Amino acid sequence: MKILKKYNGIKQVIKKSIICVFLLSTMFSWSQSVDSLKVEQEKMQWFKDAKLGIFIHWGLYSVNGIDESWSFFNGYISHKDYLKQTKGFTAKNYNPVAWAELIKKSGAKYSVITSKHHDGFALWDTKYGNFNSVDAATSKKDILTPFVSALRKNNLKVGIYYSLPDWSYKDYTHFTRDSIRYNIQDKPKRWQNFLNYYQGQLKEISDNYNPDLYWFDGDWEHNSDEWEAPKVRKMLLDRNPNAILNSRLSEHGDYATPEQGMPITPPKSKYWELCMTMNDSWGYQKNDHNYKTTDQIIGIFTDVISNGGNLLLDIGPKGDGTIPKEQVKILEEFGEWTHKHKEAIYGTIGGIPKEHFYGPTTLSKDKTILYLFVKGNPKGEVVIRGLKNKINRIWVVGEGTKLAHKVVSKVYWSHYPGITYIQVPEYVLDNHMTVIALLLDGVIDLYREDGAVIESN
Repeated sequence: MKILKKYNGIKQVIKKSIICVFLLSTMFSWSQSVDSLKVEQEKMQWFKDAKLGIFIHWGLYSVNGIDESWSFFNGYISHKDYLKQTKGFTAKNYNPVAWAELIKKSGAKYSVITSKHHDGFALWDTKYGNFNSVDAATSKKDILTPFVSALRKNNLKVGIYYSLPDWSYKDYTHFTRDSIRYNIQDKPKRWQNFLNYYQGQLKEISDNYNPDLYWFDGDWEHNSDEWEAPKVRKMLLDRNPNAILNSRLSEHGDYATPEQGMPITPPKSKYWELCMTMNDSWGYQKNDHNYKTTDQIIGIFTDVISNGGNLLLDIGPKGDGTIPKEQVKILEEFGEWTHKHKEAIYGTIGGIPKEHFYGPTTLSKDKTILYLFVKGNPKGEVVIRGLKNKINRIWVVGEGTKLAHKVVSKVYWSHYPGITYIQVPEYVLDNHMTVIALLLDGVIDLYREDGAVIESN
């Protein structure tokens, strides 16, 4: 009997121990999840606040003004003829300091440069192969290093674009649309050679430049396991836990990257960035004069930030390193506007639904200031519907003029707050887009119900 009691006692102790271990394990896992979420939020904060970045497509394709990489992949030009552009890639007028200063002047907070496109031509002195700006082109110099240094000196975040495919590399699977060198399952050792090659280059970039952001591209040609995407992410984050990766590493990234067209509805990702060209081309093309106007770019930009995203606006320097005058002009005009209206741009969050205001909007982080982006001439007034807050003050951003307002259609028997009309005289209008700030009496509160029906009066 004593033995049985002792046995039962031991069972209870073991049971309690197991429960304690389970609870501790659960608490530890929960704590890890909370810490992981906190780290993600902290490292993404600068990106969320930045709003604007400048993309740079520069490589061999900048010489003759042809499609970057795709021109030989799609058979518009032979690979041999494509490579002849190495002679014209001189970078003789390349001024990375001036580039960085222009980017800062535009109002951008970060820049992303193509360290290597799908053609495999690298802009740094890589030890993996000799197809780079030092060994294979007339430039005979490292392009990437001085530009990264110039960005840092201007307090701009460093983003580096890297193509996963390398259509010129002998041990990569794909060469052109109609020509595949081999299948992975048939020649796994050859594929391993390529993995060592591309991951070695990424390690160089990580060690030499420690980017704030990695911008991957071309992941569609292989799956996550074949790219070894989780391994690559771990390698980069082990070097710098605060580094940000875009989604084109087989979805092992931190933010979504819609391209060219402004999404009709915002991406589901909490963080996203629209990458867009100024004309119709990523790299320099001498015959592409179809530039968007500064007003159009500002309009797209405000739509993007109104929906909680960033804009990555592209420029394409020439083979000698000069930036086309049309692109310089746009960046300078854009910069004048962003600097004037910076309080409504940087560090804000996405605005209110379009049912309440016809144009783009943003909010201060505490949601007590509403910014309205007014396109064109509103002919004397703009309208906000369903704003339940009292407005303490209204002013024109960038020049401070106070504006008057009135509320109509507010009746005693309905919770509907009425329609707010803000008077906007013509003399306060900005040449590109006017921004109006509304200081509210608290966190913004919007009426989102169906209209009431009068039953007794």
